[in-house]
Amino acid sequence: MLSKKLLVPSLPRLLSVGLLSAAVSVFTGCAGNQTDRSTGEYIDDKSLTLRVHEALAGNAEYKFGDVNVNVFRGRVQLTGFVDTSDQKSKAAEVAKGVQGVKDVENDISLKEK
Repeated sequence: MLSKKLLVPSLPRLLSVGLLSAAVSVFTGCAGNQTDRSTGEYIDDKSLTLRVHEALAGNAEYKFGDVNVNVFRGRVQLTGFVDTSDQKSKAAEVAKGVQGVKDVENDISLKEK
């Protein structure tokens, strides 16, 4: 027959198992994979999005608001519309100059006249 001591878990043992379970959930829940960003990557991408927007808005040649900036793991995608091919090229050049940008995909379209 088993003793009662083996059947009833101790409070410290229950607490340690609970804390271990919580830690595993926290750390695996925040980890990224091939298609999803980790929490840190998401925050970095949001910060980079703001910096690229600021760089574009601060450029004298960039006087239009029809361009969107999307960032995934440091890779910037520019979409939207501009008036000239020079503006399209300049937007990509400015985005590439922002610290933290790994690559720029320039999907900006020219407005039809």
